[in-house]
Order: sequence, then structure tokens, then C-alpha cells
Amino acid sequence: MTERPLPAGKLSFEEFLAWCDEDTWAEWVDGRVVMVSPASRRHQDLADFLTSILRIYVESRGLGLVLSAPFLMRLPNIPSGREPDLIFVAAAHRDRLKETYLDGPADLVVEIVSPESRLRDRGEKFAEYELGGVPEYWIVDPDLRRSDLYRLDSEGRSRLVEPEAGAYRSGVIPGFWLLVEWLWQEPLPSPVRAVAEIAGVAPAMVDAFERALKGERGGP
Repeated sequence: MTERPLPAGKLSFEEFLAWCDEDTWAEWVDGRVVMVSPASRRHQDLADFLTSILRIYVESRGLGLVLSAPFLMRLPNIPSGREPDLIFVAAAHRDRLKETYLDGPADLVVEIVSPESRLRDRGEKFAEYELGGVPEYWIVDPDLRRSDLYRLDSEGRSRLVEPEAGAYRSGVIPGFWLLVEWLWQEPLPSPVRAVAEIAGVAPAMVDAFERALKGERGGP
């Protein structure tokens, strides 16, 4: 992330896009520029793991797109332009995708909490995503080893969803679930094996696939 002088005064969203290049991690909130702090290694490892399993699962089934930061999500009714750690956009909502931002709510937003972002992720962003109509919001806090899944109800309120048998089951990605314990493992699980378990693939087939990826031969 490149340090840049903050512009004076408020900016329109279009002015913010013109100012913010791909090397500058920043968000736009009610006309103000909010710089985003660099991520820790654990933060990045979790982001990469979740992006990998979601992307493999979602895109192999043609369910939509998974995008990782930095990519802006604009919520015009707030107004807000945030850079979530990860977003899922359903195939039915591809028209919201512009070249450099998502114009409207993602179907799923994931934020991985750092000490400096904890209040923002659970306060400002929680309220913005709820008011902006984000159907599903996951908050993953590696320091506290805590994860929370929120889903909009019929009244537009984000409600906490409890895990089922230790797993979160998405309401916006058909058939997708995530074991909470995976998030705290050291090292994190293989994304290929995690997706295989989600999809119900036989372990022997996964072993053969991983050997093929490594260029190894199976059998005698």
C-alpha cells in the first residue's frame, strides 16, 4: 500500500475513484477518504484460504464471482465505498460489477478483523452493510478466535446465525458450508481438501488429484 497525501475536503465518489489508484488502499465514507492499514500475515493467510475455497466452489458451479481486496463496494444509499476483505457476487447480480467497483451490495461480505479494525468492522461497517442490504456478513476475528455469521431477515435486520454441528451454512451460496474449526488450524487446511469435503468428494479421489498436481504417479 502506498502512502499518499489525503485530499482536502469532501470528495464525490467519482472524484475518489480518480484519486485512488490500484496501489492505494482506501475507502470512501460520506465523502471522506479513510486509509486502510496493511494486513498481518495471519490476516492475509485467512483471506487467501477463504478466497480460495469460495472461488473454487462458486466458480466451478457457475454461481457467481468471488473477489478479494482491494476492490470497492459502493453502497449509494449510505453513501459508502468500502473495500471488504472478500465479496461474493451472485450470477444474477453481475450487472452491479463495474471495472473498478461493485455498484451495490455484494451477496456476501467477509471482513477479517485486526485489532485496529475491530470496532469499525463490528460497528460502522456492520451498520452500513445492514442498511445497504448486504444479505450475509461474516466477521472473522483471528486474535479472539471468534467468528460470527449474520444474515438479513425479512425486516432488513442482520441476525446472528448459530453454527450447525460446528459449521456455518451459507444462505446465499447454495450448498456451501464452512467448518469453524478450520479457521483456527495451524497451518490452515488445504483449500482443495476443504472444498472436496464440502462437495462430498471421496478422499481417495482427492489424494489422486493432489498427486497429479504435484506431478506424482499413483499405483505401483
